[in-house]
Amino acid sequence: MHLNPYGQDPLTLAVDLVNRPPERPEDLERRCSEHRLLLERAVTGDDLEAVRGFLRRWEGVVEASDLPSRAERLNLLLEEFAGPPRLTDHAGTGWHLHYRPDLLPAHRQIASLIAVGTALHLTGRGMERLGRCAARDCANVYADFSRNGRRRYCSPVCGNRDAVRRHRARAAEIEEEVG
Repeated sequence: MHLNPYGQDPLTLAVDLVNRPPERPEDLERRCSEHRLLLERAVTGDDLEAVRGFLRRWEGVVEASDLPSRAERLNLLLEEFAGPPRLTDHAGTGWHLHYRPDLLPAHRQIASLIAVGTALHLTGRGMERLGRCAARDCANVYADFSRNGRRRYCSPVCGNRDAVRRHRARAAEIEEEVG
């Protein structure tokens, strides 16, 4: 059995790269590896800049004001970076689907994996399962892989900090009413 290369890993990579942008090509390559993405070519400085541009466009998918707009923005990325599905055993590890040709420059491979991974995630789990952290002092993005689909924060730290802030605000309101 071959793992789906368009599963959760490309989407968690996109979130990681948006929240902590890579500084150097080696950093981008290392982080792709950490997210189990096997790049066919080495990452260059041009690839790094192209991935940064792609991620700015991908953030537009995250920030879409409604679901039809989200779909439209993601469709544009799919049109540009993905291709028709085809079977491949390029690495000799088993037959699997690719939504791109083999031997692309690293930035195009990364963009294809993220665009298709995002589309599969949103259509499989729900179109609303991508967003910005609800904590008012955080602008990080998140992908919701939770069972119930109610994630609102990029991390437990932000969720806890926001809960404490809300609790203290309610306590202060009660104090004002009583006092």
